[in-house]
Amino acid sequence: MELNRNHYFVIGVVLILIGIQVRMVDTYVLNQAASERLIPKPERTLANDLSFTNLVSNTTDVRKTITPAPWIGWLVISVGAVLTLHALAMPKAG
Repeated sequence: MELNRNHYFVIGVVLILIGIQVRMVDTYVLNQAASERLIPKPERTLANDLSFTNLVSNTTDVRKTITPAPWIGWLVISVGAVLTLHALAMPKAG
């Protein structure tokens, strides 16, 4: 599929909006299902099952927190701006 002017423009605008969102939010807290996919589970052994910390603590609600670097938002905004300007410079279809 060949990308035309409208595709470049929409992709650029979406990237600009995503970049603004990354700049506005400091940290992202993932839900339980996404955290379980990212955090590796330790091997189950008898010693781990009977340890005092496993009996006392509740580790079932572990949520991963992601703090993106400040430059990532600017990077995404600039790529979106370049794509949007490229779309405006392209000739119209037809």
